[in-house]
Amino acid sequence: CPSARLSPQLHRRGFRCLDGVDGSAGMLERARSTGLYRQLRPCVLGREPLPAPAEHYDAVTVVGALGEGQVPSAAVPELLRVTKPGGFLCLTTRSNPSNRRYKAELEAALEGLERQGAWRKVLAQEVERWERATSEEESTQGTGYISGVVYIYRKCPVPPLEEG
Repeated sequence: CPSARLSPQLHRRGFRCLDGVDGSAGMLERARSTGLYRQLRPCVLGREPLPAPAEHYDAVTVVGALGEGQVPSAAVPELLRVTKPGGFLCLTTRSNPSNRRYKAELEAALEGLERQGAWRKVLAQEVERWERATSEEESTQGTGYISGVVYIYRKCPVPPLEEG
């Protein structure tokens, strides 16, 4: 599900048809208690397909779940599958030392889909104070925070069929 910070922000900005998935029943119940979601369904990204038809959503967000031991980078094509042509995908990951290998794998997957013409990068922005660090080793230059990256992609329209 979108984070506890993101869904209220989306709602305040006029987004009213929010759906969410999560592998945790507790997180789904927490999201349900906000009253902001149209529907919430259990789903473990990377292990099962999203419970939505192809090209269903104008925008797809994954905030805080793309990281080592969480959603595998191999799940990105499934996010793209449920996004409408011309729709947007907003993805985030951490840049802390324990997530560097995952971040490199994720960026290779993102770049591969762009080379295939599946989408175009709109933005890749580093955020220095992404979230509070849980240990001094993870802290960016002793700030008490770890850095992260926000990626925004736009799914390419389906090319028209050639006649003839």
